[in-house]
Amino acid sequence: MTLIRIPQSWSISENQITPPRLYYNRRNFIKTLIGAGIGASLLPLTGCQGSTSGIGKSASAVELEKSINLPKIDSLTKNPNFQQVDRPIVAEKVAAQYNNFYEFGGTKKIWLDAQKLPIENWKVEVAGLVKNPRTYDLDDLKRKFPPEERVYRFRCVEAWSMVLPWIGFPMKALLADVEPTAKAKFVSFTSFYDPEITKGPGFHLGSLPWPYTEGLRIEEMANDLAFFATGIFGHDLPKQHGAPLRMVTPWKYGFKGAKSIVKIEFLAEQPATYWNTLDPNEYKFEANVNPDVPHPRWSQATEKFISTGPGLSWEIKETLPYNGYGEYVANLY
Repeated sequence: MTLIRIPQSWSISENQITPPRLYYNRRNFIKTLIGAGIGASLLPLTGCQGSTSGIGKSASAVELEKSINLPKIDSLTKNPNFQQVDRPIVAEKVAAQYNNFYEFGGTKKIWLDAQKLPIENWKVEVAGLVKNPRTYDLDDLKRKFPPEERVYRFRCVEAWSMVLPWIGFPMKALLADVEPTAKAKFVSFTSFYDPEITKGPGFHLGSLPWPYTEGLRIEEMANDLAFFATGIFGHDLPKQHGAPLRMVTPWKYGFKGAKSIVKIEFLAEQPATYWNTLDPNEYKFEANVNPDVPHPRWSQATEKFISTGPGLSWEIKETLPYNGYGEYVANLY
């Protein structure tokens, strides 16, 4: 195991994090998209951007503190089945800046831009093949589905990972409330999208499949691991993490976690999803973590595990099948 340690510095260049091979392969991917007519202004696109350029450069520590200084979640139960992970939880300030939200741009600077996300009077529509279609507001979600904490591994398709203490409720609780019909085989999750608000640079070209959508098979949604996050680190979910409601499916690659969900629809047929639509060869619909199946442009056998500390540090670790959750989900495949 190789340990790499970076001093307490948030201003690190991209090539300190991403190997040049991966960096230039991303550019080749962009050329492919441009050739398909998506446009020359498109910034680097991947399911989870591996770059750390921009961490801490765009805002002061005060602005970062404000983004994560959110109401604490009362009456929080820690689910005993999902507390022990053989890796440390990432430092909150690192997690708050090391994330993606492509509606707001394609680099790690998005944590600040994402503060434009409007979450007041949020509504989530549940529709399609269900007996009890509903529209929930945040109070409904908090009242109907008591929050619990689950500590989960998170594995990005670009081969970095971390451990996070999510707060929310199991997806199967919502299933029980809306009662899908026998015809429902798939579920589609749609993220918030308003080009007048988000305006991610280069990301609002007409040929891109906005709004961001993701999907699961219904038996995946019913699995014990499948989770809706409404909080993290003991408080409400920050905007850069996908407030106020996001998917968490820890046995899958990170791009399967749709953020800021506004609609959940139960369907008979497999839905189109954002990254799978852009490149189905690179971003499979199921997208389960598998060290034996390389991404077309890099190996998935190992990963950069982002650890604790006030600065950014990581260790090279072996990737686990299903991200270490095979006992829960292997029977689904």
